[in-house]
Amino acid sequence: MQQDDVSVAKVCLLAGKIMLQSGAETYRVEDTMNRIAASYGFKKAESYATPTGIQFSTEGEATYFRRISNRSTDLHKIAEVNHISRQISAQTIEPKEALLHLKGIQHASESFPYWIQMIAAAFVSGSFTIMFGGAWPDFLPSFFAGGIGFFAMIWFEKVVEIRFIAEFFASFMIAIASGIAIHIGFGIQMDKIIIGAVMPLVPGLHITNAVRDLMAGHLVAGVSKGVEAILTAFAIGAGVAVVFAII
Repeated sequence: MQQDDVSVAKVCLLAGKIMLQSGAETYRVEDTMNRIAASYGFKKAESYATPTGIQFSTEGEATYFRRISNRSTDLHKIAEVNHISRQISAQTIEPKEALLHLKGIQHASESFPYWIQMIAAAFVSGSFTIMFGGAWPDFLPSFFAGGIGFFAMIWFEKVVEIRFIAEFFASFMIAIASGIAIHIGFGIQMDKIIIGAVMPLVPGLHITNAVRDLMAGHLVAGVSKGVEAILTAFAIGAGVAVVFAII
């Protein structure tokens, strides 16, 4: 028995919105929305997703649209949406109940508080420095520089709300902190310290998603995510280059 168009459309759109905002691939978002619609009896429903918006149409030719303005990386939310999708496919949950669960996922706070993310970024920075050939005395400078840079990105993004500028400022602070560490004798190889410290800022997920979307035939989404990754890499490199130009 077919469910109400509006209820099913809300479930599909909210599921797709959460996944896109959390860093899911475009083709996975469309596939999830189509599977949800088919499970509720809409075999000919269609969805179209880009990094900045979602369109969904039902068999009654009604078209719905949702704008995506903020994107981050939250694999936990993607997994939660996938769990709801599997429940829907198994016919164990109604649209209204699924919508309530999805709203709970949408309004849930970050999986980890910012201070834990900063500590994790600091350890990642130090570890990458050693992995890229740095000496053990470079671990702590990279540890602190990476933590400072990640904090700077989070803080500046809240002030300016432009991620590229926040990443530029973060890499600028990383280079400053690394230069100060070398100047006071706290570290050996400045280049290895900076390389390790900027790794938490590198858009690895965006690059991966861009390639996977391109391979799946989603050319618009793949190209746009690729350009976003390139701009992020440019912002990181420019922040470090400015410091080197000053000193």
